[in-house]
Amino acid sequence: MAKVVIGSHAEFEQYIGKELGVSEFLKIDQERINAFADATIDHQWIHLDTERATKEGGFGSTIAHGYLTVSLLPYLWEQIAEINNIKMMINYGIEKLKFNQPVLVDNEVRLKVKLSALADLRGITKCQLNVKLEIKDNPKPAFTGEFIFLYHFK
Repeated sequence: MAKVVIGSHAEFEQYIGKELGVSEFLKIDQERINAFADATIDHQWIHLDTERATKEGGFGSTIAHGYLTVSLLPYLWEQIAEINNIKMMINYGIEKLKFNQPVLVDNEVRLKVKLSALADLRGITKCQLNVKLEIKDNPKPAFTGEFIFLYHFK
């Protein structure tokens, strides 16, 4: 699917209620999980101890931190949409975030996005995206939610 290119609030409006696209798959390996644990000081064994997670974790392997998967959203979003002519973009909020399925080590994930709402806040575009992080070969998504960005167009 081709990347959506948007250069103004008016151009964004044509996509309200429509699917904007799907990113490429990204593999979540143990190295990425370990780096996230170090960055966030979250060293729970279910994420890091392969032997214990296999025996006691209930999933057969280590799993990615839920917030690791959430933190990938800006990277995956940039694969779907190119937002041009902006001075600044701000992560404004997350609503209705629900973790539905753990991401196991070496799973591949991708982002699916629909533009659910758009508002003009005195010249600032408030963009609400309905997102789903899909896990390859798994019918249940890792998470679903509404992510809100503010775009300051030039």
